[in-house]
Amino acid sequence: MPVPKQRHNKARQGRRRAGQLQAVGIKKTQKCPKCGATVMPHRACAKCGYYKGNEIVNTLKKKKKQ
Repeated sequence: MPVPKQRHNKARQGRRRAGQLQAVGIKKTQKCPKCGATVMPHRACAKCGYYKGNEIVNTLKKKKKQ
């Protein structure tokens, strides 16, 4: 019976699984601890502008075009 010549590492396995999840259409989300909105991981919240307890984007301040 054939056996794989070399072991595939964890990074290669993760890359393969990441593509499988995209093909199915599964997106990972979590709740923002500040406002409770759904947010993708490792991204600032679009509603309140916080990431890891720090204000990254000031959503109340509107930028004026010059």
